[in-house]
Amino acid sequence: MDYSLLQKIDCKQGAIRAVRFNVDGEYCLTCGSDKKIKLWNPHRGVHLKTYSGHGNDVLDVCGSCDSDRIISAGADKSVILWDVATGQPIRRFRGHTGRVHCVSFNEESTMACSGSLDNSVILWDIKSNRYDPVQVLKEAKDCITKVVVTDHEIITASLDCRIRRYDIRMCQIFCDFVGEPITSATLTRDSQCYLISCTDSVIRLLEKDSGELLSEYQGHSTKDFSIESCLDQSDTYVLSGSTDGNVYCWDLVSSAVKTKYNHGQSLVVSSIICHPTKSQFLSAAGQTISLWGEKGSEDSGD
Repeated sequence: MDYSLLQKIDCKQGAIRAVRFNVDGEYCLTCGSDKKIKLWNPHRGVHLKTYSGHGNDVLDVCGSCDSDRIISAGADKSVILWDVATGQPIRRFRGHTGRVHCVSFNEESTMACSGSLDNSVILWDIKSNRYDPVQVLKEAKDCITKVVVTDHEIITASLDCRIRRYDIRMCQIFCDFVGEPITSATLTRDSQCYLISCTDSVIRLLEKDSGELLSEYQGHSTKDFSIESCLDQSDTYVLSGSTDGNVYCWDLVSSAVKTKYNHGQSLVVSSIICHPTKSQFLSAAGQTISLWGEKGSEDSGD
C-alpha cells in the first residue's frame, strides 16, 4: 500500500469532527467545531459550498445516494436535512435529548438514522413531510457512537461495549458484547464482518453472524479520543487514525502493520474514510484534511 500525500486542505473550520466521501468519491464533506459543513472537491483542493444552521459543533455528516441531500448531526441535539445545490436546510429534526454523535442514510436515502449521547437511535422519514420519529431504538445503555444502515439491517455501536444489529426483515435484535467501549464500527464490503475500534487502542474484526473474534489490530493510540477506523476499497487493509499523528495501515489477514502515514506528531488523526472504489483515503487532523493515494490517481472527474 504505497500511498503518497496527494492533497492537503486547510478547511478553516476549527477542529474537523468528521470527513466523508460522497457516494462516488468525487467530492467530500467536512464538519467541524465552527458549526458548519463544507463541500469540497478534495482531488483538486477546491471548496464548493458551506452549509450553516447548527447551533453548536457539527459531529457527523452523510451524503445521499444521489448526492442531492446531506444529513448532519450536531452537538445542539438536532439533525438537519440539507439541499446540496442551494445550501439551505430542508428540515430540522428534533427528538434527541443529548448531543447527536452519528447519522446515516439507508441505501435509497429514504430514511435517516441518528445516534446520540441520550443512548437512543432515531429513525427519520426523509421522503415525507413528517417531523416526528418513525421509530426510536432504546436498547443501548450508553452513548451511541456509530450507526450503519444496509438494505435490511441497522447496526449500532455504543460505549456500553456492545454492537447491536437490528434485522428489519425478521424483526429481531442481535447483540455482541465486546468488553470495551466502542468508538467506531464499519462493515466489510461483503457485509460478513464488523470492524470495530475500541477505547483500549485495539481494533477488532468480528464475524457478524456468530460474533466470533477473527483478528485484532494494535500499535496505534486512542487515549481519551474517539478515533475512527475503516477498510480500503478491496478489504485488503485496515486503516485507523491515532493520537500520535499517524494513520496506521495493517494487513487484514496477517494483522501486521504495513506502513504509517504521518500528519505531524502534535496532531490527533481522528476521522478517516476510504474512497468507495479507488486506492485513496481521506484523513482529518486538526483543521486540515489530507488525501492519500497512489500517484496518478489524483484525477477524479469534475
